[in-house]
Amino acid sequence: MSLWLTYFRPRMLQMLLLGFSSGLPLALTGTTLQAWYTVSGLSVVAIGFLALVGQPYTYKFFWAPLMDRFIPPFLGRRRGWMLILQLALLIAIASMAAFDPHVRPTTLALLALIVAFLSASQDICLDAYRADILSTEERGTGSAMWIAGYRIAMLVSGGVALIMAEYIGWHETFLIMALLMLIGVVTTLCSPSPANDQARPLSLGAAISEPLQDFLKRPYLFAILLFIILYKMGDAFAVSLSTTFYLRGLGFSLAEVGAMMKTMTLIATLLGLFIGGSLMLRLGMYRALMLFGILQGVTNLFSVWLALVGKSFLLLAVTIFAENVTGGMGNAAFLAFLMALCNVRYTATQLALLSALMAVGRVFIGPFAGLLVEHVGWAEFFVWSFIAALPGLFLLRWLKHKINFEAERII
Repeated sequence: MSLWLTYFRPRMLQMLLLGFSSGLPLALTGTTLQAWYTVSGLSVVAIGFLALVGQPYTYKFFWAPLMDRFIPPFLGRRRGWMLILQLALLIAIASMAAFDPHVRPTTLALLALIVAFLSASQDICLDAYRADILSTEERGTGSAMWIAGYRIAMLVSGGVALIMAEYIGWHETFLIMALLMLIGVVTTLCSPSPANDQARPLSLGAAISEPLQDFLKRPYLFAILLFIILYKMGDAFAVSLSTTFYLRGLGFSLAEVGAMMKTMTLIATLLGLFIGGSLMLRLGMYRALMLFGILQGVTNLFSVWLALVGKSFLLLAVTIFAENVTGGMGNAAFLAFLMALCNVRYTATQLALLSALMAVGRVFIGPFAGLLVEHVGWAEFFVWSFIAALPGLFLLRWLKHKINFEAERII
């Protein structure tokens, strides 16, 4: 029971609320914006181009050194940037409410691009702050609370925002979403500064080169970077075509899949995050990564069972629940691992680079996954998704005696 009490510490509430501030803008410039353009009668081609709005999240490591190097004149290096970007996001999201995609589609899209840029920049600062402020013992539970806040925010700015738009209109909805950024503003003002807040590179050139040099001189670096790519590869395989599998492979309707995934995914992910964060305190980082990684791979086999049985609501619920519980557990441990890799002088830049590397599987596995399904069918495809989880676990086992997983900084 004492493990669960750690979630009620003030630091954990802070992580939950800052995670909410991080997740809120994402859906507003993604699915919610697409829905607004769709009901306004814009063409499918125009709506398709809206996906380009999300590019700043992919390239954020290019300007991350600026936030490691420069310190605002108030609240210190991390909190100062956090406050500036949260206030800028409030203004930018509220500005979107002043336009209509039917009348000014390009202007609204450009504003969404600005929101995405500010949001990606906020993520740089928030990720660095989280890594700097959490102790070794708090990284598991802190990561769990952070992702929980992030997921709740995406539900609010995605699902809840669509319901609100139906009843009060799009403009009013975006104004309310803008005001919700005050949650992040108040949390930032009430949060402490990290002890190492003044430890920064001496110049902008150093802020760009020193984080890379710091990485390059570490032992077993390439094995660790390969592990970051491979650890969630099985998940990336399974998730890449999961919606298509439920709709086309099994014959569920959009409403059935939507209702099941909206409710079950959130509940299961939050449960997995809290279980994973708590167990990390008892297991330690290495054993948590190994156990959660094994469970992530094994639950992919539930989809094999579902593919063989066919359409079954009960089995669909069990599959979605199991995959998201173990995925949440793995995310809590993996995020703690990434934080432990960073040097406090360059946290913003190094964590931005590592998070971009972590996304490689999710971004590039889709085309290969589609070809694999075409050739082997759904059941065998999910067997391969289980196999794809194994190389990361073998590499983790090899790294066990090479690096100290339980240290304040792993390498």
